[in-house]
Amino acid sequence: MFSIRYEKSAEKFLEKLRDRKLQKRILDKIEKLKEDPYPKEAKTIEVYGKAFRVRIGDYRILYIIDHSIKLIVVVEIDKRERIY
Repeated sequence: MFSIRYEKSAEKFLEKLRDRKLQKRILDKIEKLKEDPYPKEAKTIEVYGKAFRVRIGDYRILYIIDHSIKLIVVVEIDKRERIY
C-alpha cells in the first residue's frame, strides 16, 4: 500500500473548499489511490512529467507516484479549466 503526501497547493484547495460532499468525494478517491495508484480512468499528464490525473466531476486530481518509497504525491486539485 502507498502513502499519500499533499503539496501545499492541494492542501490549500481542500482547506478552502466549502462543499463538504465534494471534499469527501475527493478524499475518498485519493484514499483509493493508496491501493491502486493506476485506476483505469487515470490519464498520464505530460506537462508535469510522469504525473497522472483522475476526474471527480469537473475537478481533477494531479499526482505523481514514487515507487521507490511507495509514495503518492498529490500535486494539485482544482477545476479542469484551471489545472492545465
